[in-house]
Amino acid sequence: MTTAESASEPSQAGAFDLGKLLAERGAERYELHTRHLNHQLPRMLHTIGFDKVYERAEGAYFYDADGNDYLDMLAGFGVMGLGRHHPVVRKALHDVLDAQLADLTRFDCQPLPGLLAEKLLAHSPHLDRVFFGNSGTEAVEGALKFARFVTGRPRILYCAHAFHGLTTGSLSVNGESGFRDGFAPLLPDTAIPLGDLDALARELKKGDVAALIVEPIQGKGVLAPPPGYLPAAQELLHRHKALLIADEVQTGLGRTGDFYGYQHEEGVEPDLVCVAKALSGGYVPVGATLGKDWIFKKVYSSMDRVLVHSASFGSNAQAMAAGLAVLSVMENEQIVAGVRATGELLRSRLDALTDKYEMLADVRGRGLMIGIEFGRPKSLKLRSRWAMLQAARKGLFAQMVVVPLLQKHRILTQVSGDHMEVIKLIPPLIIGEREVDRFVDAFTAVMDDAHDGGLVWDFGKTLVKQAMANR
Repeated sequence: MTTAESASEPSQAGAFDLGKLLAERGAERYELHTRHLNHQLPRMLHTIGFDKVYERAEGAYFYDADGNDYLDMLAGFGVMGLGRHHPVVRKALHDVLDAQLADLTRFDCQPLPGLLAEKLLAHSPHLDRVFFGNSGTEAVEGALKFARFVTGRPRILYCAHAFHGLTTGSLSVNGESGFRDGFAPLLPDTAIPLGDLDALARELKKGDVAALIVEPIQGKGVLAPPPGYLPAAQELLHRHKALLIADEVQTGLGRTGDFYGYQHEEGVEPDLVCVAKALSGGYVPVGATLGKDWIFKKVYSSMDRVLVHSASFGSNAQAMAAGLAVLSVMENEQIVAGVRATGELLRSRLDALTDKYEMLADVRGRGLMIGIEFGRPKSLKLRSRWAMLQAARKGLFAQMVVVPLLQKHRILTQVSGDHMEVIKLIPPLIIGEREVDRFVDAFTAVMDDAHDGGLVWDFGKTLVKQAMANR
């Protein structure tokens, strides 16, 4: 042991103890958020009874202090593709920390970014290069910048109800007014209806469109364009010298039963593709913008432009190691094939319930990205209760289903978007028949209660009062 090592040991040992800090102050979690962070989050969680205290997590489950398990059908909005704390990803992160790499020098070329880019591009054979950032919204920002620069045009088209992120550029192509309100002026982009080729053609004729950005399945509402839309849109865009950007931040890396969501349509080869979320392994934020060679070469056209688009933490060793581990697990554990099988089982079992429950209007989606939509019932008694909820705020019935799923059945889900009667299921990609059985049994029990006029409606009255108070 060197003198320097010996001298540093006592100060290092006593400087910071994470376990001690959590033991001493972990119980203050909601108070700390109220005081120092977004104060509306704990308020919302208290109101709907989601103010749980989870002690640990593993795979597709959370556990409270009493050892009760909670099934996660939300996956951190899709971040936890492999579930929580996958052992292969954990080992990769331990290994990369122990390696003490000379990371982020900014003036060298480390091997891990190149290796991860190589792995990603192997699943994207028509694409050639990758830029690594830190999030999905950064991946979208990069794609917007690249498209505008290489086409020399200012305008991006996007679809109504789209969600591409919340930074200023990605917010400009966000199809929900609730996210945009109060943040103008934004970039001069234009919304078109999802699946409307005539609207796309009209905008392209104006000659100022750089690209169309589209989610193969929209996260808000779990809405997919009609069959044939993506290849036809691609042909129209290229005819007008504009680009197709596929936002695969949520749909990518196996979520829909193919590696990318756009791969469900034959012949679709986007010019730029955005990925993030599941690539992180649930640990280290990461985003990637994949593109064709000519696009990258035009953006980075000379040594003077070598840093024209960069990110301080982009390509960091921890994120790259996590991404490599995720792709390795996906290949070795045949994750995509499992998603196809489990997704079909879950969707078919839910779809079979549409004839049983008059308020269950539709079950849709691909793979393990499933939307459950509720609609106006036919019977007079239920119709009057439905009308009461709708008058207060659209989306309250879906919230009435989500809350007992957690409170009574210990299953975490989400309403798919503001003012929507849709629940979205995006569980970890590793779930199987056991989790399908648990969810369908619980969902059936909640729907039975709702159609029988049970306790779920008492909570509905609470939601109505809250909605009226917030007006």
